[in-house]
Amino acid sequence: MSTVNKDLKHFVVHGSSLESPLEHQNDYLTPNDRFFVCNSGSTPTLTIQNYTLRIWGDGVEHEISLSFEDIVALPHKSVPAIIECAGNHRAFFRDVDGHTIETPSGTAELIWSTGAIGMAMWTGVRLADVLALAQVHPSAVQVCAQGSETDSLEGHVRMAMPLSKAMDENTLLAIAMNGEPLPADHGYPVRVLVPGWIGAYSVKWVQDIEVSKSPIWVKRNTTSYVMKGDAWPADEYAPSMGKPLSVQNIKSALALPYPANLETGAHRLHGYARSPGYAIASVEWSCDNGVSWADASLSQDNEPYGWVRFEFDWKAAPGSHHIMTRATDDSGQSQPDNVTFNTAGYLYNAVYPHPIQVR
Repeated sequence: MSTVNKDLKHFVVHGSSLESPLEHQNDYLTPNDRFFVCNSGSTPTLTIQNYTLRIWGDGVEHEISLSFEDIVALPHKSVPAIIECAGNHRAFFRDVDGHTIETPSGTAELIWSTGAIGMAMWTGVRLADVLALAQVHPSAVQVCAQGSETDSLEGHVRMAMPLSKAMDENTLLAIAMNGEPLPADHGYPVRVLVPGWIGAYSVKWVQDIEVSKSPIWVKRNTTSYVMKGDAWPADEYAPSMGKPLSVQNIKSALALPYPANLETGAHRLHGYARSPGYAIASVEWSCDNGVSWADASLSQDNEPYGWVRFEFDWKAAPGSHHIMTRATDDSGQSQPDNVTFNTAGYLYNAVYPHPIQVR
């Protein structure tokens, strides 16, 4: 993997992936050069001059090939949205709950803490508008995007999603990130953006999209991004080896190192909460192991596919402490006290104790 404009002092390196610790996040949007990176292969070198996008399959009336200019000529739309890896927070399955995380064969250990997430303003064109140019057949059911990298364990990265999600007005072919052309590590010149779903669906460097009248099974929805374990018997999800992942879940996290060290005295602590498709209604915090809870204040930026910054004041006394945070969205859904373990450590969103040592 090659990185572009990355100051590695702001990242934790996991093999070919870069985690952006949440304590570096202060504003609503994550700067492009501090956005986490999770690539399955080397970053390909593409240009807008040689870029083409193929739309094909038995789910469209005719195959088409679009240039970059053809794509950007369509109406533009901007969507504020996070992209979050399905394995973000997986370290807490190990460090809090005591489980052993399986690392896929041939890959580096990737035990994300809270930094496999970033928030950006994405600008591009609706995927629905692009697919319409090929005339989607009424019987089509799935859309599968393919990236341009060639040296990942799966060759070209491919990920299939239901046609309904592909046609959602907020699902984009993104060409810009925070008002700038996509950086190379984030999909230049075109990537898919699937708000609210795990990051694996937001395929980078997309150059091929298949539309199908039948389900499409690929490595990512049969083995890589599936819930495995006793609670998800493979025979119930065949041909997948477990329950395929799609939608993210509600979470909150403090923007502090884990564990953190603070000085004695008053502190204004902050963090970020999100719930896919919903604004956050409240964030509560506790410093007595959940015996009592107090409300944190929320910022005005609180988008359904983004996150919200929360803040509260804490007077730190010397010693060892644990602070817990709990988010509730405007549908009434809250973070659970515990979650069922899956072998890859996906979608951990339990309320967890954040250790803080006060000097």
